[in-house]
Amino acid sequence: MEYKEDEYLMISGIQHFQFCRRQWALIHIEQQWAENVHTVVGELMHKKAHDPYLIENRKDILITRSLPVSSRVLGVSGECDVVEFHKSEIGVRLYGHRGLYRIYPIEYKKGEPKISDEDILQLAAQVMCLEEMFSTVIQEAAIFYGETRRREVVEITDDLKNKVRDMFREMHQYYDRQYTPKVKWSKSCNGCSLKDICLPKLGKTMSVKKYVKLALEDDE
Repeated sequence: MEYKEDEYLMISGIQHFQFCRRQWALIHIEQQWAENVHTVVGELMHKKAHDPYLIENRKDILITRSLPVSSRVLGVSGECDVVEFHKSEIGVRLYGHRGLYRIYPIEYKKGEPKISDEDILQLAAQVMCLEEMFSTVIQEAAIFYGETRRREVVEITDDLKNKVRDMFREMHQYYDRQYTPKVKWSKSCNGCSLKDICLPKLGKTMSVKKYVKLALEDDE
């Protein structure tokens, strides 16, 4: 099965979905959003990594930033923070450049490596898009963390790819139904930018969008 472009979901949504399915639905289905210190710092870090007009050439390495990627199979689109193309005897051909190149994507994140794997899943999704676009196989990628100031190498395994496929399939099902999952309050909610509008107790009876609409009607 392949998706049409108007059915594509955001690649970055997989990290929200892994962290909390309700958070993902609030952002991507109900269009709710709120800034906190974590989202602001993360946005500033990505601005430093992104420059869509910049292509660096360092000896045998080409470096592109803010590279648009997509996948018809996964039904997703987005951008890679940084993609390095390393000159190699085995690789892909690039328009305007001689030789073959090995593709090495790098995702930029604030903080330090997480115990959970939402960052890894997002990186794997980007890899799968690049593999589809360039008809190649990418076995390794990396995440650069602002706190440690170094790259964490990530092996792109079949098990990881299968998890990404399963998660996007579930996300498409929720999005098609416009369904916002219910959740129970946990300690992880304290660091969520949507904690003040999530209202998980209301999830049993209505969506946040409906709650806000009713609240506005009562004020009139």
